Amino acid sequence: MPSEKLKNSKMKKRILGKSGLEVSALGFGCMGLSFGYGPATDKQEAIKLLQAAYDAGVTFFDTAEAYGPFANEELLGEALAGFRDKVVIATKFGFKEGKTNLGMDSRPENIRAVAEAALKRLKTDYIDLFYQHRVDPNVPMEDVAGTVKDLVAEGKVKHFGLSEAGVASIRKAHAVQPVAALQSEYSLWWREPEKEILPALEELGIGFVPFSPLGRGFLTGKIDENTTFDKTDFRNFVPRFNEENRKANQQLVDLLGNIAKQKEATPAQIALAWLLAQKPWIVPIPGTTKLHRLQENLGGAAVALSAKDIQDIDSAFSAIPVQGERYPAHLQKTVGK
Repeated sequence: MPSEKLKNSKMKKRILGKSGLEVSALGFGCMGLSFGYGPATDKQEAIKLLQAAYDAGVTFFDTAEAYGPFANEELLGEALAGFRDKVVIATKFGFKEGKTNLGMDSRPENIRAVAEAALKRLKTDYIDLFYQHRVDPNVPMEDVAGTVKDLVAEGKVKHFGLSEAGVASIRKAHAVQPVAALQSEYSLWWREPEKEILPALEELGIGFVPFSPLGRGFLTGKIDENTTFDKTDFRNFVPRFNEENRKANQQLVDLLGNIAKQKEATPAQIALAWLLAQKPWIVPIPGTTKLHRLQENLGGAAVALSAKDIQDIDSAFSAIPVQGERYPAHLQKTVGK
């Protein structure tokens, strides 16, 4: 399907905190094209999809060396080469050899090595936003931030970001090198960031980039207790996605579906519009492998929710407790540090 169908230069822009980094109101989370959700998408199809996103006004693309590893950055480098200067590319460092199962590695020499390798894979001479993928308990945050500060001074990195970090780490990092954005999970079914994270980001002037804004697909209404995932799909190991919890959480999706009907939108669009309505410096990065889903997601940026709509959604959702943890226990230990 030609990307012309998605032409839309009306996509609104947002600035991540006080960093001055301007991006489209919705970004594109690229991980699922190569990693995490079953077999990788055919490369040419993935390139077409990424270019269609750009044609539709998306200027913010999120990847990491760990997605593949490396394949996702290579894909993005190829797909965006023709308009590199018009997009913002975010990538991440922080795992040994880029493999999440080998544990953390944010030693300064590794951060530098990852930056150099990422620049080659992304076919570029600068990284717009360089995130620490997870806080490394063995490397002082001051050393991490100081290394990125040096990379910024050298022009190889434009902005520094953190992923899944806790407030203490954010403050330490920000004191050395301003943090442009924190990336963490946030959606109608994971609202933990509202307690401590969002107030701290507002105080410090840091943008927020929610990943899994559609609850890893669950909030779209396309997954139920009978859905089976590919054997390589990460959701097989997520407690929230076991059959019993999916059944229990279905009423959240039913509720979202009812709200969507009233607004003549889809559940996914309401979930994204709700996130966008929380703060002007929040930029969700839904991912997809399908053109029609991309089109649907981008429509979420055009759905206007009033203060009363938000209040109604919040009170309805707060009456239904979400069942199941968002990560298996061994991964839960690595977040919020």
